[in-house]
Amino acid sequence: MKPINKFLFTFLAFAFVAVNGFSQSTSFRLPTFDKFILPNGLTVYLMEQHEVPMINVSVVLPAGAIYDGSQNGLAALTAEGLMHGTKSYSKSQIEEELDFVGATVNAFASKESAGLRADFAGKDKDKVLDIIYEILTSPIFNEEEFEKEKKRTLVNLEQEKERPSAVIGSYWDKMFYGNHVYGNKINGEISTVSKLNVADLKTFYKNNYQPNGSAIAIVGDFKTKEMKQMITHLFSEWKRGSQKSGNLASKPVTPPAAGKVLLVNKDDARETTLYIGGAGVKRSNPDYVALQVVNTAFGGRFTSWLNDELRVNSGLTYGARSNFSALKNAGTFYISTFTATKTTEPTIDKALEVLQRLHKKGFDDTTLTSAKNYIKGQYPPRFETSGQLAGLLTDMYWYGFDESFINNFQKNVDEVTSQKAKEIIAKYYPKDKLQFVLVGKSADIKKIAQKYGPVTEVQIKDDQKKAF
Repeated sequence: MKPINKFLFTFLAFAFVAVNGFSQSTSFRLPTFDKFILPNGLTVYLMEQHEVPMINVSVVLPAGAIYDGSQNGLAALTAEGLMHGTKSYSKSQIEEELDFVGATVNAFASKESAGLRADFAGKDKDKVLDIIYEILTSPIFNEEEFEKEKKRTLVNLEQEKERPSAVIGSYWDKMFYGNHVYGNKINGEISTVSKLNVADLKTFYKNNYQPNGSAIAIVGDFKTKEMKQMITHLFSEWKRGSQKSGNLASKPVTPPAAGKVLLVNKDDARETTLYIGGAGVKRSNPDYVALQVVNTAFGGRFTSWLNDELRVNSGLTYGARSNFSALKNAGTFYISTFTATKTTEPTIDKALEVLQRLHKKGFDDTTLTSAKNYIKGQYPPRFETSGQLAGLLTDMYWYGFDESFINNFQKNVDEVTSQKAKEIIAKYYPKDKLQFVLVGKSADIKKIAQKYGPVTEVQIKDDQKKAF
């Protein structure tokens, strides 16, 4: 028999570790970084990584959809508009300059914040950082490009109504958060986006894009002293602002007082897409790590209880998961899956049965150990690249956790005992006052929906704002 070659041996060894989890002795520590704050309030993170001659940039700004007001979609279009030209570069010049050096720069908005991501060769840092600075501080919001982006957005909003999985999350947020700003739909509504103009973008930019309250993380092949001088010189000219709207998301979220069902009718649906859940946690919750361990076993991986029961054992669906969606000031928990219309009721009942079993039985040591090994094995690869590390640093800034969360992560995972898991389940997993969002054909599933609580029916073809 031919001897196994070194490459194959290494591959098999890695595969074994990936399947069985990293050993107890394996630990991950966040590499050393520098942090400083410019006089204008901009927080800067610098981390040297010399393995490859690349630099990655991550920027976070307090300019997400929570600041849209009644103009849903404004934050998203403003972020897109950053790339449509600056005082020194037209849109085509930005694209040509970046393409010439093989760099990428993207701007976007999320629920709470806006962001920018970039990667480029270390030798091109002067040119690319100058472009990034202009994009963040001197956008012109070209009207012609805005109209093109607006049309694309409207087409996408129309098309997503054909895909329940694309809209159920925003229905869930609106149902749970109601009039709180966390209920704002990131990409907006057809009725709101169609009314937006360039002047709206300029006003939103002026009110929300400012250095104070923002952070930039730069990770990669550079010398910290040199980069600190460059960033200080470049970004100190960005004038400090005063965000007029304040921290809108800090207002308390009122949890639902009773269970209820939102039925989103899609007349041609052959499947039911569904969420079941309730209140979750905010990102700074001290039990966040323990929750990740418990949820891995319950519904966070392919071999979880939920997926085993709903897919493997019963064949009711191709997949089922559970998730704690944690924001800065609040969060939700939900079970998500889909099934054929005719199996809607047994699928919901099975999901509820698994949730009840979680509360009654909890996890045995074998299941918990498997989940802990899985999550420890998954953790280090999430922060292997400079881009991942840059994103981690701006997450640390935005959500208010420090390197101890990273450095102690595996230790904190190991400390989740079966007793701790029971406490986590009892405290954070809902078992009554459950909220349901069902997207499917109302004529076939409305009677089923009524089994689980008072039903509010809306039409998927309508704007979500009209539904509430």
